[in-house]
Amino acid sequence: MNIKYFSFLNRFGLALFTALLFLLPVISRSQNQDPKAGVQKYNAAMQMIRMAYVDTTNEARLVEKAIVETLKELDPHSMYISKKDVQKANEPLEGNFDGIGVQFEILKDTIAVVHSIPGGPSERLGIMSGDKIIKIEHELVVGKKITNQFVLDHLRGKRGTRVMVSILRSGKKDLMDFTITRDKIPINSIDAAYMIKPGIGYINLNKFAQTSMQEFTDATIKLKSLGMTSMILDLRNNSGGYMGTAIDLSDEFLSANKIIVYTKGVHSPREDYYSSARGLFETGKLVVMINENSASASEIVSGAIQDWDRGIIVGRRSFGKGLVQRPFLLPDSSLIRLTTARYYNPSGKCIQKSYAEGVDKYYQDFSNRYKHGELIHPDSIKFPDSLKFYTSKKRVVYGGGGIMPEVFIPWDSVPISDYYLELRRKNVINSFVGDYMDKNRKSLQAAYPDFATFDKGFVVDDPFMETFFAYAVKEGVKKDDNGYGLSEKLIKSQIKGIVAQKLWDLNELYAVINQYDEEVLKAIEVVQDDALFQKLNIDR
Repeated sequence: MNIKYFSFLNRFGLALFTALLFLLPVISRSQNQDPKAGVQKYNAAMQMIRMAYVDTTNEARLVEKAIVETLKELDPHSMYISKKDVQKANEPLEGNFDGIGVQFEILKDTIAVVHSIPGGPSERLGIMSGDKIIKIEHELVVGKKITNQFVLDHLRGKRGTRVMVSILRSGKKDLMDFTITRDKIPINSIDAAYMIKPGIGYINLNKFAQTSMQEFTDATIKLKSLGMTSMILDLRNNSGGYMGTAIDLSDEFLSANKIIVYTKGVHSPREDYYSSARGLFETGKLVVMINENSASASEIVSGAIQDWDRGIIVGRRSFGKGLVQRPFLLPDSSLIRLTTARYYNPSGKCIQKSYAEGVDKYYQDFSNRYKHGELIHPDSIKFPDSLKFYTSKKRVVYGGGGIMPEVFIPWDSVPISDYYLELRRKNVINSFVGDYMDKNRKSLQAAYPDFATFDKGFVVDDPFMETFFAYAVKEGVKKDDNGYGLSEKLIKSQIKGIVAQKLWDLNELYAVINQYDEEVLKAIEVVQDDALFQKLNIDR
């Protein structure tokens, strides 16, 4: 679905538009109030400031602040985006950016290449995983307090422009100079797609972007060729993206002429979106994973799957973001994303949770759920009968915010020990693996020519961990036997997974850590439970 930008430039001046924004909360309470009075009042106030204020003022900044504060009063998701931030805000959903084409991490104030994106300008020049960027345009960038933003500012740039980097490669005495011509770099929205068990494909989607459907199509076709008859779609921590992409993805699972979602608002008449006759996975067992961070587009998909009894939702109640934003372009090329309607699932339940107590309380929802026991015990979640709705096969589902799964998986905080958090805070696991790869990359590549061999043969055993503990102590994290005992599986899986990522890619990282992820293991169990599908009367 194409998103159109609407400009008020020909209808209103900037001051008038700002004034209308300033008055929106008042107008929404009283549609009969004359807006001219408010416009005149705001213009009069600005004129007084301009003529009588003790100091000079930045009127453009005052107008911008007025817009920002007004939108905060409306709802948690309407927002103002300045001209300089528009491209940055859209970039993750557009599916590409201009740059040199590397994934990087900062290890001990050094920029380390995690992975050169296939087909990108760096990969074409032979820049490899494990390379360290020492200079950018002859400027030494080691030993400084380098931030991610510093790296982005220096390595990203317009397509066709050039940047020179000097790289230190393990085994090479001298720095290697590369002049890289920037190009379009894809941003993948699928982190992993692989056969997690015989017959069961696993796809992890991190956002709903412009490129997501092509990625999903390619992944599904590949997995089907490998024998996929059942699918686990992992939407945990997927905060959303384009509504059109969510509709298209839902369409892949539903037969023709089924309503996927509908929207409506005071100034937006109801609009229904239906499935088509196409669909790559309309039959076969389907499990969709969600959690408290799955929002918006993720809730469109999981809600449509649930309401049409097409698959089983597993995890915890989703976030509850069901407000539709449309972008409106302002005269200076900044824009506002204004909420214009609400999402409703096919059964009629509204996805959006309440924001009546203000934005701060709205975003404290996770801690509130934790305090009330909702993340541990599904019985802690109380739904009034007034929010009762029914699926296509008359199963009861509830509105009131978010999607409630059929199979609840409690949040397990036990592995997140203080010892593990300290390792994370000081980036010890990543930096340890970086050093380990510098010393052992060639021998690992020789010993493990493919991931299957690596997965079976690479063992993070006790002697290996003793090396890790000694490294951690040098980094200021002393071993805590109790904390390590709680987090042992988590730490070992992350070490092995990151080694796999540095040898191959994110797909292999997930293939490792999912073996220890209790929620993923539960999803596999659900897929294999024919009796549960029959009991819930779920299509397969």
